[in-house]
Amino acid sequence: MLIGVPKEIKNHEYRIGLTPAGVRELVAHGHQVLVQRDGGKSIGLTDEMYEKAGAQIVDSAQNIFARADMIIKVKEPQPMECAMLRPGQVLYTYLHLAPDPNQTTALVKSGCTAIAYETVTDRKGGLPLLAPMSEVAGRMSIQAGAHALEKAQGGSGVLLGGVPGVKPAQVLVLGGGVVGINAARIAMGMNANVTILDRSLDRLKYLDELYGERLNTLYSTQDAIEELLPQTDLVIGAVLIPGAAAPKLISRQQLKLLRPGSVLVDVAIDQGGCFETSKATTHQNPTYEVDGIIHYCVANMPGGVARTSTFALTNATLPFALQLADKGAKRALLDDPHLLNGLNVHAGNITYEAVARDLGYDYVPAAQALA
Repeated sequence: MLIGVPKEIKNHEYRIGLTPAGVRELVAHGHQVLVQRDGGKSIGLTDEMYEKAGAQIVDSAQNIFARADMIIKVKEPQPMECAMLRPGQVLYTYLHLAPDPNQTTALVKSGCTAIAYETVTDRKGGLPLLAPMSEVAGRMSIQAGAHALEKAQGGSGVLLGGVPGVKPAQVLVLGGGVVGINAARIAMGMNANVTILDRSLDRLKYLDELYGERLNTLYSTQDAIEELLPQTDLVIGAVLIPGAAAPKLISRQQLKLLRPGSVLVDVAIDQGGCFETSKATTHQNPTYEVDGIIHYCVANMPGGVARTSTFALTNATLPFALQLADKGAKRALLDDPHLLNGLNVHAGNITYEAVARDLGYDYVPAAQALA
């Protein structure tokens, strides 16, 4: 199979879809790999490293999209990239379609086969291709939130860990999944007081057994959220409904319960955000203020630590990339129900139920669409 890896073009996105090691594995399996010139240069992955691994360096994304059977990316295709996709071509990347009707329309129109990292599953019911970036985003959410709390950034001027004689910040984490648990770990490591809310009693029990009295765990209700907000300095939005739009857990009216200069970090912004006042931002302009509350809603948070993120992502995505390349997309998808869960669009059909429901499309089950 001829595989193409274009340079990412989203604002301040420095990750790349494959490391040189990933290229080498695909080449060893008999495949050809095209990598766009300087695609990984900004994170220390040079064209020479890719060529040594067996890739062919090409000058333009247009060349890659025109020739490749499968496109491996990191972020959702931008409009100019969607326009280059063609029927039968495989797109393997993060998509986050539910809050993005324009991208969905473009992918449907293209006729391509679009596989979303964020909905591929594993035997335990987890999301193995989302997990590494969720780990990164969860850990980054605390350092981003701590920075936004500084007075010069518009925050309340609270140091997350406090100092002797001065109490530390109160951190509220909404959601006890991969993002939430990583956020909590870093916040606790910085000596903040941390509370996690979740609706899974099994998850709350697990967290309680893991961290004991270091971490407060509460069942998530509107009452619990409203009771905690007046004493909270930093809120991390870490909720996830796979493939679907995130629920809105804090309304604009509830912002009044927070102290001025408090910070909201919405890690769910890729799926539409879990705060009513959330809107996607970039690393170039990461924050904005609503009613005295600082919002950090960067839609590609792990892009801020692009080298770490690229290696972590390739580690997770490569096994499935090898399946797709070795067997061909149709056979690989039908042979592996977990990979099949990643199929969101095929030949003009929406094949992921939550996306179809949220955006008003007819839902065609993935296996049926492939048949």
